Amino acid sequence: MKVDPFTHQMIRFVSAMHVATYRLFGGMGLLNRNTLILTTRGRKSGRAIDKPLLYYQEDGKAYLVASYGGSDTPPAWYLNLTANPEVEAQIGSARRKYRARTLSAEEKRAVWPKLLAIYPSYADYQKKTTREIPLVELAPI
Repeated sequence: MKVDPFTHQMIRFVSAMHVATYRLFGGMGLLNRNTLILTTRGRKSGRAIDKPLLYYQEDGKAYLVASYGGSDTPPAWYLNLTANPEVEAQIGSARRKYRARTLSAEEKRAVWPKLLAIYPSYADYQKKTTREIPLVELAPI
């Protein structure tokens, strides 16, 4: 599955509105309470890019799903953090620096059900695409 240009622009618009609302209200977002704002550096532009994402948190680490709605192409934020794994995340009103890494298949098996409990549609996204959807761990630095 590919994301068409209109859908891509809508995703960008909704993401920007979500980030603005989240920051304006100190961590209260449009989606649900398991939302953070991930700030990566553009791998081409070098500029800071903010994305609202669902997450699961355990032992001080946050876990993200690089699903892009089941697209065959990974989301830009994932490509950005693979190029530069030092990122920032805002959870609620707190902002911290993190080091991002993609979980191994074995590690993913342990975390995947916890993310599905937060957002069951991730399972549908995996069925839509031939790529293995990566899970990302954010560890504080």
